[in-house]
Amino acid sequence: MSARCQLTGAEPRFGNTVSHSHRRSRRRFNPNIQRRRYWLPSEGRHVRLTLSAKGIKTLDAIGIEKAVARIRARGGKV
Repeated sequence: MSARCQLTGAEPRFGNTVSHSHRRSRRRFNPNIQRRRYWLPSEGRHVRLTLSAKGIKTLDAIGIEKAVARIRARGGKV
């Protein structure tokens, strides 16, 4: 599973781990990705989405129909 949100497009960021002696090593900040299943009434079926925590909150606010429309507008497959 890729670490990318289908709704918000959140993906890993990169940075440094800085030790007490100030040595730096590369690290990766992954988004909080969850796989969720939602009922899509317009198509009469369930859809499984890979969403970040922020994406889940956004979906709750705008609704599943608008969220699926946004994902499809970005070229995503649902």
